[in-house]
Amino acid sequence: MAPGLLVQEAQQQLPRSSKRGNDNAPRHIFPDGIRTSGQHPPLYNVLQPYSAFPKEITGPTVWKRSDFINNPSSWTHPFTDAEIAELSATADAFIASNTPLEGISKHNFPLAQHLGPTLARVRSDILDGRGFVLFKRFPAALWGSRKTAVAYMGLGTHLGYFVSQNGRGHVLGHVKDVGDDPTQTHAVRLYRTRARQSFHADEADVVGLLCAHRAQVGGESDVVSVHRVWNVLQREHPDVAALLTRPVWYFDRKGEVSVGEQAWIRQPVVYLENGGRGRLYCKWDPYYVRSLARFSDEGVIPALSAEQVRALEVLEETCQREALHMVLEVGDIQFVSNAHLLHARTAYKDFAPPAPRRHLLRLWLATPEGEGGWALPMPDSHEKKRGGIQVNDTPPKAPLDAE
Repeated sequence: MAPGLLVQEAQQQLPRSSKRGNDNAPRHIFPDGIRTSGQHPPLYNVLQPYSAFPKEITGPTVWKRSDFINNPSSWTHPFTDAEIAELSATADAFIASNTPLEGISKHNFPLAQHLGPTLARVRSDILDGRGFVLFKRFPAALWGSRKTAVAYMGLGTHLGYFVSQNGRGHVLGHVKDVGDDPTQTHAVRLYRTRARQSFHADEADVVGLLCAHRAQVGGESDVVSVHRVWNVLQREHPDVAALLTRPVWYFDRKGEVSVGEQAWIRQPVVYLENGGRGRLYCKWDPYYVRSLARFSDEGVIPALSAEQVRALEVLEETCQREALHMVLEVGDIQFVSNAHLLHARTAYKDFAPPAPRRHLLRLWLATPEGEGGWALPMPDSHEKKRGGIQVNDTPPKAPLDAE
């Protein structure tokens, strides 16, 4: 069934939330008391013109593929035996407590002795440094699906607050081919297919991917520094850079909307922080930009201009040229910033049954402005679970497999 149909069903069953704060949500719906804020248009009055953007960005967020391709030890962290033992014991204790998985937090999943300091360093580097890390040696092949999910979500809570990833409230996502047709762009999310995913950022500050099963061929990962790409565009295609700063881009919401909300969001592709350090960040997914023909054909929104089509092609080509390629093995966990990195995935082919299909467990994590996150020109920048996708009061759900 197409995701849009599932969202319509959820809208019929659940009322829209009241004006209460998202961090004081009813616990009979949201076990940790925090509701995902959801998608919002930017604060248009604080958006900056192209003239305010830097001509060149410097610092640790700017990196080239050559900086890392022959130095994987600088961006990988194999879990030590002591860290795995701590993670295992904490997961077992959480399971024994009978707390719902949707209520997991860093407070009821303590990792102070071994993993805590490691995760603090990793969080800082994801937010303010190179923007990614690859953990290795997570025992996904040894633990059952429930313990794997608990340990993975518990690990994630030390990097950010988990947010809903779709209109069904999934806070534990599953990147797996479930037979959806990727050509049905108005209704289908690509993570539920085997198709290639172009460079994009998700609706959260950080995305995590845990590899439970590999594909037979493909399904490999690419990451790229947005700040490196921006510098290249400024040198080679300043007209494209300028166009990306203008709020003339429409992004499809694919039916995952609450009552009274628009079916799309108009925004720039690149922003400057609203205060903070004034850094440039990117909010982009070409699949969601190209899928709006049903609205532009009716004249409700403008169609992509020739300049916009060229801009998205130039942006993709530049990302491909500058990206770092990596392969996720079973037990690898990749965490990537959605503020100053874009990521992509190659198309893939699964092993023939009865072999398991390629399967990655996904987390979307929020890092609010008051806890070290970027100062976004969004109305929910200070909320704990900012961003994500929230339809009315759809409760969070952490399924152990794709559904």
